[in-house]
Amino acid sequence: MKPLKIEPTHKTPHVHLNAESGVFEIGGRSIPEDSVGFYKKIIDWIDEYGGSPLPLTEFKFELEYFNTSSSKNILEILKRLEKIHSDINIVKIIWYYEEDDEDMEETGEDYKVLISVPFELVMKVY
Repeated sequence: MKPLKIEPTHKTPHVHLNAESGVFEIGGRSIPEDSVGFYKKIIDWIDEYGGSPLPLTEFKFELEYFNTSSSKNILEILKRLEKIHSDINIVKIIWYYEEDDEDMEETGEDYKVLISVPFELVMKVY
């Protein structure tokens, strides 16, 4: 399965999904004009990966800001990852937030409550 790599723009985050390593990353700002269109290729890729996942998948979210439309799509990604997570296939979510960004921390805590996947909140200190 080919990796999915999307370079960042001033409105969209960088995306690196690698099925060979099982390490996935999304980071930056997410305020795309067509949020559904932007995230559809990511969700489709995860759906395909879910057909034959690695024993350990790690998804790192390092978002600076995202709009409401993006938040709905991020939740869809998390739900897809929850489907992959099982006794055999472990999925671990790492949610990074900056030291002074309480909104991003609270959003991570909200997502953590909504899904049944190991979910780690990590404060970035500068």
